[in-house]
Amino acid sequence: RKQLYTFDPKAMHHILVKVLREMSLADQLSEHLPTTRSGPLLFGKGLLSTIGEQHRKQRKMLNPVFSIAHMRSMSELYTGMNFHLRNALTERVQNGAREIDLLGWMARAALELIGQSGFGYSFDNMVDDVPRHEYSIVIKDLAPALARLAFARFYLLPLALKFLPTYALTFIMNITPWKSLHDVRDMVNYMHELSVEVYKEKKCAFEEGDEAVVNQIGKGKDLLSIMMKENRNADSEDKLEEAEIIAQVTFIFAAMDTTSSGLSRILHLLTLHPEVQDKMRDELVAARKEHQGSQLSYDELVGLPYLDAVCRETLRLCVYSHRNIYFLLIFALVERYAPVSSLLRKSIEDAIVPLSRPVRDAHGNEVTEIFLPKATTVMISIMNANRDPKLWGPDVLEWKPDRWLSPLPEAIVNSKMPGVYSHLMTFNGGSRSCIGFKFSQLEMKVVIAMLVENFKFSTSQNKEIFWQMSGIASPVVVGGSNSGHPQLPLIVELYRGA
Repeated sequence: RKQLYTFDPKAMHHILVKVLREMSLADQLSEHLPTTRSGPLLFGKGLLSTIGEQHRKQRKMLNPVFSIAHMRSMSELYTGMNFHLRNALTERVQNGAREIDLLGWMARAALELIGQSGFGYSFDNMVDDVPRHEYSIVIKDLAPALARLAFARFYLLPLALKFLPTYALTFIMNITPWKSLHDVRDMVNYMHELSVEVYKEKKCAFEEGDEAVVNQIGKGKDLLSIMMKENRNADSEDKLEEAEIIAQVTFIFAAMDTTSSGLSRILHLLTLHPEVQDKMRDELVAARKEHQGSQLSYDELVGLPYLDAVCRETLRLCVYSHRNIYFLLIFALVERYAPVSSLLRKSIEDAIVPLSRPVRDAHGNEVTEIFLPKATTVMISIMNANRDPKLWGPDVLEWKPDRWLSPLPEAIVNSKMPGVYSHLMTFNGGSRSCIGFKFSQLEMKVVIAMLVENFKFSTSQNKEIFWQMSGIASPVVVGGSNSGHPQLPLIVELYRGA
């Protein structure tokens, strides 16, 4: 079928920003997204699976949750999680360097970050080698389980959603003798039940009074507490229903998987570029000395130029493909608020899309705009927008944090890239851009800063690590008995100072 695949800045701006704003087609375009049609089956009616006024109302309620002011108040929560992670790794390498599968530890750290800062809920004290909380297992197995439902999500889901009500879909799912389907059903049910449990605990604390909320793990500064406070004070027309708040909890839980992938990618890159690791550590150690060894505040941490450059370069170059997950299974869908490889839209009427650079059509004619017939699928390539050599220069495929420490090429600065973050399309653009991108960056910086300041990381000599672009990009070891199984075995040793 005919589709438009593009990473042209002007075309992306027209599709994501101009058309949505000037023509008020956001809702109609969104109706054609898999998330808005089937998202409620996994997340409920949350931010990713709603459109129109309901989506705008939810986004308005969540804006204070992800504000800079709130980010500043969360440093205390991160300190506690970092303390447990640092102690766990220190205990394992205090007698010398040791190989550790850091993918598992990053997943645990990401989940605990989400738990404590998101909901004032603790999953893991990071004492044992294997996490004990069931959610750690569920979220790890969800993506592979979704991948096994490819036939259902591509062929059965569109018809089922179009013609059958939810209760009929549930009945068919329960009587269908398909283990993979039932596995996903059980995982989705567990995620929902956990979200309800977390919400009810928070609701009971609010009913007991502010003191009860402050005495919880999140001390009233977690995302859920802020959201519930905002909802209580909102006008009646802006208030969210209980089910909508629970849906936001489920969504934020699910976002953990991409956070752990991003942390793991940075650690692996630092082992491949030890000079970058050393330079970052020098910056962190100097910053701590400047502040007499005290914990760095939000502003001090995000203001470290080299740490920021490493994170930006990783977000530019190492986008995490989720096409296999992005389009859903028969009764569930995962869309991540995190780096992804592409975005999908569909035109609901004939449209003209302008281009910043002319292209040649099938007849050899040079064209500066493209006619888009109604119902044309549009695939926007985030990956190639971030890797376009005409904008970023000939070294675009090299991981070079130093590129962010000097002026960027004029081509990218003047491109009017519609991304919400730093000339990048990593977090989308327009009215459905990632609302939590600052939160994502803060998580990344907090954990990486602690790890690099306290430990040295290097690759195992006999193990080649390859990043598998499946649902969420995962590191695997090439060859060996566990080949293909997600893992990141790195050599870890204590940093004892110069």
